[in-house]
Amino acid sequence: MNKEQSKEHNQGRSPILQVSSLNQFYGESHTLWDLDLSVIKGKCTVLMGRNGVGKTTLLQCIMGLEDTRDGSINFDGKDIQNEIAEKRAGMGVGYVPQGRQIFPQLTVGQNLELGLFARKDKAKKIPEFIFELFPVLKEMISRRGGDLSGGQQQQLAIGRALVIDPKMLILDEPTEGIQPNIVQQIGDIITQLNQEMGITVLLVEQKLPFARRVGDHFCIMERGKNVATGEMSELSDELVQKFLTV
Repeated sequence: MNKEQSKEHNQGRSPILQVSSLNQFYGESHTLWDLDLSVIKGKCTVLMGRNGVGKTTLLQCIMGLEDTRDGSINFDGKDIQNEIAEKRAGMGVGYVPQGRQIFPQLTVGQNLELGLFARKDKAKKIPEFIFELFPVLKEMISRRGGDLSGGQQQQLAIGRALVIDPKMLILDEPTEGIQPNIVQQIGDIITQLNQEMGITVLLVEQKLPFARRVGDHFCIMERGKNVATGEMSELSDELVQKFLTV
């Protein structure tokens, strides 16, 4: 689906995130090329593509962790292009980076409490629903983050992002290096966040079965550009072969 078809495809739907004509450079290297991305409110959009096409860079631009040359980033009706990362979190954008990036020397409880600083309501207590989603975090509340397994650390990273009370949750390859039972659980939680809590999810994911299971929409990137987008049911074998098969 091209850009015009993409606009038509999303017509009448409400995007919570709209990235338009975004360009980004590392030095003289042009990494994102006039990139458009529309993330529909309350749905799960999966960002796909081979390694090195710019998926993580795009997420970092959305979060304010990388500078952009031009273009626009609108979240929940506001231009956030020039807002610092902390301000974007405070506006309701939760981020789980690739590799989790929890604080290994802090306890599970302390890691979760870090998310409280970005809450608009200034709450001082970790929301109970975090422990309902991830019971293991309650069991290990006093254990250091670095002592948790990879799967438990991923649950902690997602929990920390949810503590800020996000309108949108951004996840960068949350199933990478995770045992199958935790992958299944993460998929269930993404669906629950969408359907029961109305939280929008933007997800980078390499595992095709997982992407098909949790995603409502897809966006495929190739060499820093958006080359295909649509509903997950429209992700054809031809597109998979052309842009996703290694």
